[in-house]
Amino acid sequence: MKIAVYTIAKDEEQFVARWVESARDADGLFILDTGSSDNTAAVAKSVGVTVASIDVSPWRFDVARNAALAMVPEDYDFCVALDMDEVLVSGWREHLEQAVADGVTRPRYKYTWSWNGSKPGLQYGGDKIHSRHGYFWKHPVHEVLRADGVEVQGWYDLEIHHHPDSAKSRGQYFPLLELAVAEEPDDDRNSHYLAREYFFHGMLDKAEAEFMRHLSLPSAVWGPERAQSCRYLYKITRDADWLAAAIEEAPDRREALVELAQYYHDEGKWWPCLQAAMAALNVKDRPLEYLTEEFAWGSLPHDLAAVAAFRLGLVHEAAHHGMEALKLNPYDDRLSGNYGFYREAVQA
Repeated sequence: MKIAVYTIAKDEEQFVARWVESARDADGLFILDTGSSDNTAAVAKSVGVTVASIDVSPWRFDVARNAALAMVPEDYDFCVALDMDEVLVSGWREHLEQAVADGVTRPRYKYTWSWNGSKPGLQYGGDKIHSRHGYFWKHPVHEVLRADGVEVQGWYDLEIHHHPDSAKSRGQYFPLLELAVAEEPDDDRNSHYLAREYFFHGMLDKAEAEFMRHLSLPSAVWGPERAQSCRYLYKITRDADWLAAAIEEAPDRREALVELAQYYHDEGKWWPCLQAAMAALNVKDRPLEYLTEEFAWGSLPHDLAAVAAFRLGLVHEAAHHGMEALKLNPYDDRLSGNYGFYREAVQA
């Protein structure tokens, strides 16, 4: 069995050593340099990486990634698309060997996209490992792997960690995303991404229109992503009906429930606030998907439940949730003060 690790790179000299070390159990390492002005190519070649160069003009990620994949010889079994700011966690190879034995063509794994200090932040299921044949990259940005035919997926206990360079510009993403939607207007994923990009850039009219268009697409069938479009429409319009719609789209997700509890808290409607917070806390399983947001799984649901319970005179419930909120965020002075206040009320 032969496994390749491949990527595209531009001005990634600082990451080469770490990238190579994490992938040292591969049979071949391949980097396609897309125009570096630093020593990325030279450093990579000096440690045994196969390096080629390309000029993609006009730039699009799928063309570059397909060219990088083409560098991998035909006799390889599996390919790991590992960006230069990502690392494979030790022990990964044995899982891929098992995937081949299982007849899997696209192994899934845990991907850590962000960090809270040394602790994982956003985590979701990664999908950038694939058989050497039968796959290609699609879309000028937020590119995805597509299978030529039938694929077989399976989950394995391997991980990839992302440690991004926050100083690196990603300004080219916006126009490329507009291009992606222009090329495939019925693609629900890129419609949702473009709407979010409009929102992040403060272009709220365009964002609202694109979120509405996303929800109208026949291809937009995934409940959690539809729910997120509804949640963004709430942020734009401040119409709480959109939160109700989000909950209906994805009743097994916390985010909209916590936002609804926050809405009722801000309105001083304590009983509905407590109900929404408790409904959120009753969602126990944290999904391994990119839409999961930290605020819904931290101290906030318990904090909202505690405040609402106290306002309703339910002091024991307030103390319980105040304690749980403090456990999740032990250095927050406000939560600490609130918990002491609730305990005093119980003892009174």
